[in-house]
Amino acid sequence: MAEWFFLSFDGSILLFFILGLILGRLGAILTKLFSEMKKIKAGFLSFFLHCQNQWGWIPFSWPIQKITGRKVPVRPFIIEFLMAILFALLFYFVGWKYVLLEYLIFTFALVVASAVDLEQMILPDSLTLSGIVIGLVGALLNPESGREFWPALAGVLMGGGFLWFIAVCYYAIRKEEGLGGGDIKLLAWIGAVLTWRAVPFVILLSCFMGLFTGVFMMFRSKNYLQQSIPFGPYLAFSGLMYIFCGEELTHLYLSLFYMR
Repeated sequence: MAEWFFLSFDGSILLFFILGLILGRLGAILTKLFSEMKKIKAGFLSFFLHCQNQWGWIPFSWPIQKITGRKVPVRPFIIEFLMAILFALLFYFVGWKYVLLEYLIFTFALVVASAVDLEQMILPDSLTLSGIVIGLVGALLNPESGREFWPALAGVLMGGGFLWFIAVCYYAIRKEEGLGGGDIKLLAWIGAVLTWRAVPFVILLSCFMGLFTGVFMMFRSKNYLQQSIPFGPYLAFSGLMYIFCGEELTHLYLSLFYMR
């Protein structure tokens, strides 16, 4: 099975895995850059070289660093490995199509945005807003069916509009913000890339994930209900799940209600 998995694509999956490792290092550096933006006084090149010297110049060299006794953070290498897995899966599920390039860029930025949200509880506008623009431009230029401009624009309005409405209602009831503007822009970005068809799936799955995580954490911490949780990673994961198997899961879910 493993032999067929690689040979059927002429080793391309392995190449995308390696590409993911390389770009994962860049993603880890950008994550650290966004997290420490206020502390950084040197330029990006100096910061890049500092990270490379600290983590090692070979992507995913953490096991080697660990063996040699060098103390290096594990988080950058988690990002690298995750990016590699996702790039390989994208090629496996999408194949050689124009939209693959869009999905690779989309996934790269989603991983970075999610990592920053987990660390700093923010979703940078430079990622979300630029992602919306790139998504709409990509839909305008995409020659393949299913990624036209108008469905992408509808995805922006439907995704961002839904969370904006929820945020307004929550503020009207509780008189406090319960949903960050970054999450609204993130779902609009997901809608721009995956079109409006993906928005209901992404909302439903991310809400289920947030609910289960919240229930689990309530049993671990009494003060959990008073804490803020980053919702961006749930939205990002749900968007990627839609690419991999969203339509199949949607049909399966609907079949539960329309069984004869």
